[in-house]
Amino acid sequence: MNKYRVAVYAICKNEEKFVDRWMDSMSEADAVYAADTGSSDKTADKLRERGAIVHEIEVNPWRFDKARNISMSYIPKDFDICVCTDLDEVLEAGWRELLENAWNPETTQLKYKYTWSFNGDGTPSITFMYEKIHARHGFTWVHPVHEVLEYSGEKPYSCAVEERIQLNHYPDPSKSRSQYLPLLELSVKESPEDDRNMHYLGREYMFYEKWDKCIETLKKHLSMPAATWRDERCASMRYIARAYAAKGQTDEAMSWYYRAIAEAPYLREPYVEAARLAYSLGNWICVAHMVEEALAITERPSSYINEGFCWDHTIYDLGALAYYYLGVYSRALELARIAFLLAPDNERLKRNVGIIEEKAR
Repeated sequence: MNKYRVAVYAICKNEEKFVDRWMDSMSEADAVYAADTGSSDKTADKLRERGAIVHEIEVNPWRFDKARNISMSYIPKDFDICVCTDLDEVLEAGWRELLENAWNPETTQLKYKYTWSFNGDGTPSITFMYEKIHARHGFTWVHPVHEVLEYSGEKPYSCAVEERIQLNHYPDPSKSRSQYLPLLELSVKESPEDDRNMHYLGREYMFYEKWDKCIETLKKHLSMPAATWRDERCASMRYIARAYAAKGQTDEAMSWYYRAIAEAPYLREPYVEAARLAYSLGNWICVAHMVEEALAITERPSSYINEGFCWDHTIYDLGALAYYYLGVYSRALELARIAFLLAPDNERLKRNVGIIEEKAR
């Protein structure tokens, strides 16, 4: 018998194609609430047909935190636990029992595993811990985008962890992120002391190839007293390096990669990105060095900072090419074979193995 009343809630717009899959995965909840923010398709109708309680709302000007707070407000106050997801996400079966076993009367929030992206073969790419399961009372969503839960409840904050709860993200690739940049600019304007938002804004400028704004914003992030998480600082440095490389300032870019390595030497990301830049410059000794340093790191972090390309065939491919051009064919062949093993459908990698085998004889 269930010990707690559990509600799932979400905001949605024009996501009719996700409804059945989402409702199937959320069926372990006692109730499902959805706030439709203006669909022009049959999202709301399909959700109602599947048993969801749907409210149609308007948020103008748009902000994610306000929409999520409205959607949460529809959950009756006698529920114990709220599970916030989006319609392009899927909770793996058995999550309800795991949640109930991990939760206790003092728990206010729960962390679980979230796979944000998958490789082409369906294996997880970027996975990290997520925390959108929370107590019904005491929480408010804040920030116009990249919104987070803020706790101000009466009892002490207590976060449980259950890594066996798995939420998977299957996004619609056609969905635009055009609203993100102005909302991030608004987030920074509203909360200029929030280092995470500053980091996100600098990253967004990078996505938009606004290189100078990217560099300026991320340097500002690095100067903030609250910006102490080394993984995120390392990421800001990597993005600054990417921006300088895009501007053709490769020496400055490489210097920022070295700073990123010094900041978080336990992460693969700065080594792999430095190897990529060195490859573009034909600096094979640097590529080989960065590859070996990266391969010495065997533990993948469980934060959103990790990059999928640091854990697939990429690093082995770069190493194989570097050692080939350096004339170290035995090591080149070893790495080329691993790269092909990790990406068996890649014809270039297959050809490379054959070419290196000829040289290694």
